[in-house]
This record gives sequence, structure tokens and C-alpha cells, in this order.
Amino acid sequence: MPDTDAVVYDLKGLKCPLPVLKTRKRMRTLTPGALIAIETTDPLAVIDVPHFCNEDGHTLEQTDAVTGGHRFLIRKKA
Repeated sequence: MPDTDAVVYDLKGLKCPLPVLKTRKRMRTLTPGALIAIETTDPLAVIDVPHFCNEDGHTLEQTDAVTGGHRFLIRKKA
């Protein structure tokens, strides 16, 4: 992911629903419009993270498959 302004949050090794729960908690500390890149090995994250973004009003900017998991770039709602 080319965006270097994103906070990287390593959630590898955690199983559903922990990646989304921890992302939601972490995003509360970010300013509106901030970027966070979460890294996860949970195969269900490809379903859970887009759903979380839709439900909470955040923008899923990018999704990438990486070795052993996925990386998601999320912009916090304004």
C-alpha cells in the first residue's frame, strides 16, 4: 500500500471477531479522516472488515491479499 500516512495496526493471529473489535476500539482514538492499515491473518476478515466499515460509516480505501492474510486501508469517517 503506497499511503505512508496510515497508522499500521498488526492484528495477525487474532480470530473473528477480535480484528474488528480491536479496529473499532483503535479507530475511536483517531481523528476524522485519518487512515489506518490493519493487517490480519483471519480468513473471515474479507467479509467482516467491509461489513464493519459499512456499518460504522468508514471508507474501505483498499484491500490487499498478502502472504498469510490480508491488509485493509480504512479511512475514518469525517
